[in-house]
Amino acid sequence: MNIEYMHPADQLVMFMQRIYDKGLTTTSGGNLSIMDRDGNIWITPASVDKGTLTRNDIICVKPDGSIIGNHKPSSELPFHESVYKMRPDIRAVLHAHPPALVAFSIARKIPDLDLIPTVRKTCSKVSIAKYAVPGSEELGKNIGKEFAKGVDIVLLENHGVCIGAANMFSAFMMFETLDYSANLEIYASKLGGIKRLSADDIKITETNFHLMMDDFVPNSHTSEELEARREMIKLIRRSYKQGLFTATHGTYSVRLSDGSFIITPFGRDRAYLEPEDLVRIKNGMKEQGKIPSRAVIAHDWIYKENPDINAVLLAHPPYAMAFAVTDATFDPRTIPESYILLRDIEKHPFSEFYVDPKKVADSFAPNRPALIFQNDSVIVTGSTLLQAFDRMEVLESTAHSILNSTSIGKIVHISKEEVDDLKKAFNLVD
Repeated sequence: MNIEYMHPADQLVMFMQRIYDKGLTTTSGGNLSIMDRDGNIWITPASVDKGTLTRNDIICVKPDGSIIGNHKPSSELPFHESVYKMRPDIRAVLHAHPPALVAFSIARKIPDLDLIPTVRKTCSKVSIAKYAVPGSEELGKNIGKEFAKGVDIVLLENHGVCIGAANMFSAFMMFETLDYSANLEIYASKLGGIKRLSADDIKITETNFHLMMDDFVPNSHTSEELEARREMIKLIRRSYKQGLFTATHGTYSVRLSDGSFIITPFGRDRAYLEPEDLVRIKNGMKEQGKIPSRAVIAHDWIYKENPDINAVLLAHPPYAMAFAVTDATFDPRTIPESYILLRDIEKHPFSEFYVDPKKVADSFAPNRPALIFQNDSVIVTGSTLLQAFDRMEVLESTAHSILNSTSIGKIVHISKEEVDDLKKAFNLVD
């Protein structure tokens, strides 16, 4: 989906619906705006249910201050105007009250940007604006002052967050990424021993193999391939709704019977992917005119080294990632389902994923279908896409349960004897 071809009113409705549906704002909270090329500010209205907005509810504020629309503009219009005045490069402003970022705003602290590499890359400039009454000129000045410094993301003391960008998708991507990082830090703090990435660590991730691959032109699309594309899109969308990955981060792939595989594209919004957006990889070449995920080389090696694996899912499920960004060990011996599906999960060093993909591939085994990579991601495999997805869901659910247990008492794991009984009952191979 190319939002450049969408009217500002339609963009505001679409993104506010996403924000509301993800529980990142309330019926009356938050506001979005877009400044078009004529200097008009299109903004969400005051006192209208954010969960049921339509394009007819959107207000247009003309450069001369006149207002066109069926409602009053958001009471926060002054700070939107202040941001646009201070930063001519900004054409979209997003303001909301997501619980995790509000937690940081009332603690007056900026979330850690170095828990996983994608956060610092997406949210490099963050500051805090001094508190002032919502809707006041003073608040507009306080926020505008921070944006004038070149900052794109501003936490508002005891309030929420304001983000400015060249377009609404970029603003939303920063918003979603920072909120993810805030939640991740909160979850990880329950385990303790949080690990952070260095600048050198982040440099390792600047791979470009996905850009250097030769192209091939597919002559046709088999029924098998079309079905694989269809099923991948269904689970990609479901994964996004469940928070297993964000709009632009997370990679799924499925192997076809001819040895080629289908993989998610680079930099495309996961919420609106279509089957034709997925990229086929064959003999080390990519489908012409498309760019595959950065993780394509790791997926390729996993398929080469593991003939029984036909689906690879790389994601950043927040509860499971709490184990990735701490020194805590993830032990799935909690309930029978968790152990049966996940078996013996290992945590691997951060750099391994980027510098030694063959070693990554060789680490998978029948009793080790999933790996956690320090400060990076989770990779889950399966003989089918549905099996891999089931394992991903169970992994996240198990991690959630373990994190919840930290507030209750010490975990009692399934014993070795009970594990042996499970192996016999379910024919689990070591």
